[in-house]
Amino acid sequence: MSHNTLYTQQGGTPIGMKGREIVEKAGLDVDKLITMLNKAYCDEWLAYYQYWIGARLAVGIPRDHLEREMKEHAGQELDHADMLATRIIELGGTPEIDPGNWKKLSSCGYLPPDNPTVNELLEQNIQSERCAISVYIKILDYVRGKDMITGHIIRHIMQQEVQHEQELEDIRNDAETLCHCSDSK
Repeated sequence: MSHNTLYTQQGGTPIGMKGREIVEKAGLDVDKLITMLNKAYCDEWLAYYQYWIGARLAVGIPRDHLEREMKEHAGQELDHADMLATRIIELGGTPEIDPGNWKKLSSCGYLPPDNPTVNELLEQNIQSERCAISVYIKILDYVRGKDMITGHIIRHIMQQEVQHEQELEDIRNDAETLCHCSDSK
């Protein structure tokens, strides 16, 4: 099934026709936008799993704090995937339905927690958040002034991605401070 296949209601009425029409009238290539949103959708599913599994495997100090934060971030990444799927459908597209394609289609990829120390997990997830922010900046640049609905959704998601990066940076700084304090004793 194509990512840009129109869903139909019972009776064959296309879903997403008005949403698609509004965006097309604004001068955007809706298929390109759906592709961009689908890539971000795949990124969000991979981010969800990266946080979820990392939270369960984390070792080191401050593991408890990082684990709580990563579980919260995982839930928010799943929410982002849901928002993106909804918007893709509103535009008449189909969210990627094969998890096997998520890594191939994603912009940010997946960083497995091969070394699940607190420091490594922090670095991996900070890198992933920075990638997500750059993806959302590109989508915002594409829709700016032409698709307020997608722009609103993407700004909301990006706000949380920036917050995630800051929270992870704060934990990393706390961990470094903790390490320096114990080194000086």
